[in-house]
Amino acid sequence: MLLPLLGAAPPQDSAAPSAALQGAFASAAAEYKVPQSVLLGVSYLQSRWDAHAGAPSVSGGYGPMHLTDARTAIANTVAHDHAEGDARGDDSRAALKATPASRKVPTASQLPARLKTLVRAADLTGIPAADLRTDPAANVRGGAALLAAAQKHLGKPLSSDPADWYGAIAAFSGADDASTAATYANDVFAVIRDGEQRTTDAGQRVTLAADRSAQPQAAQLRAMGLKKTDTSGTECPRTVSCEWIPAPYEEFGDGDYGNHDLADRPNDQSIDYIVIHDTEATWEETLKLVQDPTYLAWHYSLRSTDGHIVQSIKAKDVGWHAGNWYVNAKSIGLEHEGFLAQPDSWYTEEMYRSSARLVSYLAKKYDIPLDRQHILGHDTVPGPTTSTIPSMHTDPGPYWDWAHYFQLMGKPFHPTAGARGGVVTIDPRFARNKPVFTGCEKAGQPCAPHGSSAVRLYTAPSEDAPLVKDIGLRPGGQDSTIDVNDVASRVSTGQQYAVAGREGDWTAIWYLGQKAWFKNPKKQPTAVNAKGLVVEPKDGAQSVPVYGRAYPEKEAYPAGMTPQAVSPLSYTLLAGQRYVVGGRTTGEYFYSPTFDTTSHKVVKGKDVYYEIQFGHRVAYVRAADVRVVPSTVK
Repeated sequence: MLLPLLGAAPPQDSAAPSAALQGAFASAAAEYKVPQSVLLGVSYLQSRWDAHAGAPSVSGGYGPMHLTDARTAIANTVAHDHAEGDARGDDSRAALKATPASRKVPTASQLPARLKTLVRAADLTGIPAADLRTDPAANVRGGAALLAAAQKHLGKPLSSDPADWYGAIAAFSGADDASTAATYANDVFAVIRDGEQRTTDAGQRVTLAADRSAQPQAAQLRAMGLKKTDTSGTECPRTVSCEWIPAPYEEFGDGDYGNHDLADRPNDQSIDYIVIHDTEATWEETLKLVQDPTYLAWHYSLRSTDGHIVQSIKAKDVGWHAGNWYVNAKSIGLEHEGFLAQPDSWYTEEMYRSSARLVSYLAKKYDIPLDRQHILGHDTVPGPTTSTIPSMHTDPGPYWDWAHYFQLMGKPFHPTAGARGGVVTIDPRFARNKPVFTGCEKAGQPCAPHGSSAVRLYTAPSEDAPLVKDIGLRPGGQDSTIDVNDVASRVSTGQQYAVAGREGDWTAIWYLGQKAWFKNPKKQPTAVNAKGLVVEPKDGAQSVPVYGRAYPEKEAYPAGMTPQAVSPLSYTLLAGQRYVVGGRTTGEYFYSPTFDTTSHKVVKGKDVYYEIQFGHRVAYVRAADVRVVPSTVK
C-alpha cells in the first residue's frame, strides 16, 4: 500500500535439463535422510519449485526452498518514491499523507531467525551463501539440511515416514506460534497427500507423487514450546492462522485522529469490495505502522514467509487504505508483506493460499462476488476526482498472479461464451506472458523478464503502434510508457471488457473512451471469450460522464451537512461504446469527519450507479445516463 510494486523476476533458463531439479531433490533427500516427499512438499509450499534465477522474494527468500537472507536482499534494494495520494480520499477532511517506511538495513541481531535461514544452511552444509542463493541444487541441499537439523533438535529419528516429520516441517516455517506452524505443516501434508506436478520457471518438470497415507501428527507441536497467539476477536476462517493486534482509534492534536473510522458495517452500509495491497516494509515495521494512531490502518496484514495473518481493524469499521473514500467506506483492505522493493520480488505459495482462504471467507460472509470487479487490486481503485488520478497507487502490480490466486479460491477464469459473446476476460498464461517493463531499478532501464498478469494495449493492431493514452493520468496528453508503475495502457488477468473489433491475432476493446488493441493469438491467447451485461449511452446521448465514486445527489444530505460534489472525471463514455457492468448500487456517503462518532452518518441517496470496468481501474456511471443490454453480438 505504501509503495507501488517495483519488481520483475529474473530471466528463465529454458535450456536447463528437465530432470535436473527432480534429481536434486532425490539426491538431497538421500544425503540428509529426509523423505523426498517432505522435501518436495515443503519446497512447493514455499516457491512452487521455482528458482527465480537467484532473485529474492518479498521477504528476502532465495531459491526453491525459500532460504532467507534478508540482510543481503535489503542491502541490494533500490529505493523508490511512493505515491503521494491521500489514503483517506475524503473531501470533508484535510488530506492525510503517509510517510514512507524505513529503508535502513537491519543488523543480523535485529532480524528474526525466520529471515536468516540461508545463513544457517550455509553453516550446516559448508556451501557458500552465494551458491545457496543462485544454485537451485545447492539451495535444495540447504533446505534438506535445515529439515534434518530441525528433526534432530526435536529428538526425532531421520525416519522414512513423512508423518514423523510433522514437527520439523512446522519448525521450517519459521513461525514462533503454534497456530501458524500447524497451519503451515498441515498445508505441506495436504500437498504430499494430493500430489503435485508442475513445469517450473526454468522449464523443468517436477513431480510429487500423491501419498494418501501421509497423515500429520499434530501432537508433535506440544513439545516445541511455541507460543499461543491471541485469536480472540479475530474474523478469520479456521483454515488460517490469525492473530488480533488492534489498530488504535485515538485523538491527537487539533482534533485530528487516526487511523481508521468506527462504523457499523454491514448494518449501516454494505461491504462490496476487498482491496489487495502490497506493502514495502518489514513485517515488524508493518505492524508498527498499523499501530501508529497518526498513520494509516487496514484490516488484515499477511506475512510472506508462512502466511500468518494479523487482523487490526474489525470488518465493521472503515480503514484508511485505498485512497478513495467511497471505496474505503465499502471495502476491506488486505496488506501483503512486501519486505523490500527490489526488481525481482516474488510471493510465496503459502501467502497466496492464506490470502485466498481469507478472501473466500470474507466474500462468503459479506456476499461479495469473487471477481475482479469486487476483488480489487489497489491499482484498480479509481481516483475519486480528476485531480487525484495521477496520485493513485499501483500495487500489487503486474507480477501478482491473479490467475493462480483465483484458482486457489475455486474461481478460475475460463471461457463462458463463443466468439460472439461480445466480451473478453483477460487471461494470459502467467509464466509465458512476459511483457517488457522498465523502471524496476532505474527509470528507463529494462526490468528482467518475468511472468505477468498484464497485457499491453495499442492504438492499432500492431506492436509498432503507439500505446493508448490516459488523459486522466497525464492531462497534458503525454504518451504512455512501459514503466512498471504506469497503468495507463494495460489490462490485467480476470478483468472483462466489451469487444470493439477483431483483426487477425488482435482483439480490440473499449477502454477509457477509446478503442484499444491487444495481441491475442490463437496459439497463445491472452484473453478468452465471455458474455454478460454491458452499459452504453442512452439513445440520443453522444457522451455520458464517468465518476470515480458513487456519491448521493445533494438533496439527500441533511441540513447542516455540506453535500459532497458529484464531480465527473476527465473521461467520457461515448456513443457506440460499451463497458462491462460490475454491479449496481445506490449513491452513499459515509460522513465521519470527527473523532466523536455521534455525528457519523451514512447518507443514502436515490441516484443509482453502475460500476464498470472502464480502464485499468474501475469507474461508475449514473443509471439515468445509460442503458444496460446483453453483450452478445447478433
